[in-house]
Amino acid sequence: MEAYLRGIDGALGRRPRAVLVISGHWECPRPTVNTAAAHTLLFDYYGFPEHTYRLTYPAPVSPQVTARVRDLLADAGIDSAEEAHRGLDHGVFVPFLLIYPDASVPVVQLSLKAGLDAAEHLAIGRALIPLREEGALIAGSGMSYHNLTAFFSKRGNEDSERFDEWLHAAATAPNEAERAEKLIAWQRAPGAAASHPHPDHLLPLMVAAGAADGDAGVRTYNDHIFGKAVSGFQFGWPESAVRAR
Repeated sequence: MEAYLRGIDGALGRRPRAVLVISGHWECPRPTVNTAAAHTLLFDYYGFPEHTYRLTYPAPVSPQVTARVRDLLADAGIDSAEEAHRGLDHGVFVPFLLIYPDASVPVVQLSLKAGLDAAEHLAIGRALIPLREEGALIAGSGMSYHNLTAFFSKRGNEDSERFDEWLHAAATAPNEAERAEKLIAWQRAPGAAASHPHPDHLLPLMVAAGAADGDAGVRTYNDHIFGKAVSGFQFGWPESAVRAR
């Protein structure tokens, strides 16, 4: 996974104007954009070595992209909000310390919408299609398997394989309507409940898939972590900068 993340910058072929990150670690009643004047970090984890609480990631902010996100959501009839005091959570700074270690690309974070409805997050992604056309990278940061209770045991390995196989077929479905239909019904997929007892880490994928604008999905990462199948998907690759992990 580290090698995959470190390879994203070179694989894109060009640096995006900015990155909009939807992380599985931030939910709000309405989709909410981080509008901080300068980024701080939210160390929203516990029990890790002391040095992991001294990390920094001084990426620039982008008031223009922040405003554009809210305008696009409003144009689609989606009510949104702003948050000026929350730091970037580890769903943002951990992967991007590897993707853009020099912190040179402006970062904007967008929350998930409480209720975690797949159709609503696909709609959020569709509203943001013009943003990717304007040179922004839309990154869904979560995990295709996220059951921490079973993660460090052999329990759930088979369920993870079944769900990963289904997710691969759904995310790479060539027809946009078919892909959306499958993703909306993800809870009926084989192994879904065991792989995602809470859907927060899967929903960022829905935003990226919604922003794909008909582009086919491609699985560009597939591995096993503690025996659990994990995949990463990209949409519009390599011409368009839309990515989901």
